[in-house]
Amino acid sequence: MKIIKKLSDALTPKFARGGKYEAFFPLFEVIDMFFLTPASRTNRGPHIRDKIDSKRFMITVVIALIPAIVAGMYNIGFQAFRAQGIQATWLDCIWSGFLVMLPVIIVTYVVGLGWEILFALVRKHEVNEGFFVTGILFVLVLPPTIPLWQVAVAVTFGVIIGKEVFGGTGMNIFNPALTARAFLFFAYPGHISGDKVWTAIDYTKDKLIDSFSGATPLLVASSGAPGESAVKAVEAAGFTFHDMLFGWIPGSMGETSFLAILIGAAILIISGVGSWRIMTAVTAGGVGMALLMNLAAGSTSPSIFSLPPHWHLVMGGFAFGTVFMATDPVSASGTNTGKWIYGILIGVMAILIRTVNPAYPEGMMLAILFMNVFAPFIDYYVLRANMRRRLRRA
Repeated sequence: MKIIKKLSDALTPKFARGGKYEAFFPLFEVIDMFFLTPASRTNRGPHIRDKIDSKRFMITVVIALIPAIVAGMYNIGFQAFRAQGIQATWLDCIWSGFLVMLPVIIVTYVVGLGWEILFALVRKHEVNEGFFVTGILFVLVLPPTIPLWQVAVAVTFGVIIGKEVFGGTGMNIFNPALTARAFLFFAYPGHISGDKVWTAIDYTKDKLIDSFSGATPLLVASSGAPGESAVKAVEAAGFTFHDMLFGWIPGSMGETSFLAILIGAAILIISGVGSWRIMTAVTAGGVGMALLMNLAAGSTSPSIFSLPPHWHLVMGGFAFGTVFMATDPVSASGTNTGKWIYGILIGVMAILIRTVNPAYPEGMMLAILFMNVFAPFIDYYVLRANMRRRLRRA
């Protein structure tokens, strides 16, 4: 690190204002920021004294995502080897999954950071750290068979339309990673939803195994006959609660393991980076709505109405969205009361979309994006209510 620091100190004057390569400062700054702590400090009040900066904030989120990343890599390899009838070791599964996930990560960061640097050069400002988290979040909500050109197009849409048109990091209304995924969902639904979200690949021969292509547990639960028990339908399809808890099921690369996501949630809560209020509120809203659906279940109602709340929590992207997407500090509510309202409405809407809308058995993505729109309004009225209470006391 001392060598890197000396090299950085020597090159900084050449890229700083008035230097020979001033126009390329954002590109230099993003590389420098990756290895070293930002040297900039505020010199005017008001000041907030805190040991954490935006870089440490983002690194903490990435650390919290590591369990989900490793579990996702293992599951990709596990599903592929199982399709071939091969009993592979856990290391073989992780390596196979790594080979699938790595190209998606590379394309995401090359394209995404390319746009970030381009906008920084045009606007003459530094490159923010936000995309380091946005990029890996986007990768983890994709199926492993997603075409790389679609990844590039979606990242472009997410960065430009989801963030830069609003002014860049900290100014965006929507979660950029979910904005990119929503674009893929509506533009190329056949590659990101339906009963073909997971098609196993023979990595040794680089070809698809056409005989192995099945529905996710959530799709099985939503496509059962009216009045049928959703749990029995899911178990009949070969999915157990244990498998969903650990993540050995078809699904997006980082969303399948509830246990891995739970570990990430603990890291975010203990470090103070993630809002426990939003996580608790989303869970409460989802559980409450699922219980209402259970009460409404009957002989003519969709089978998913009968799905117990704890099954909803471990299926699809509910857990991942609760921990890593709904808690985005920019697009979520900022007031404590607002976080409870915001979170509860996300949970309610996610389960409502899952159970009532037969064309879209997930719901979490649309629920979060919808509430991103209303988060500023929620905070506005919470603050107005606080001011009225204070005025009455005065």
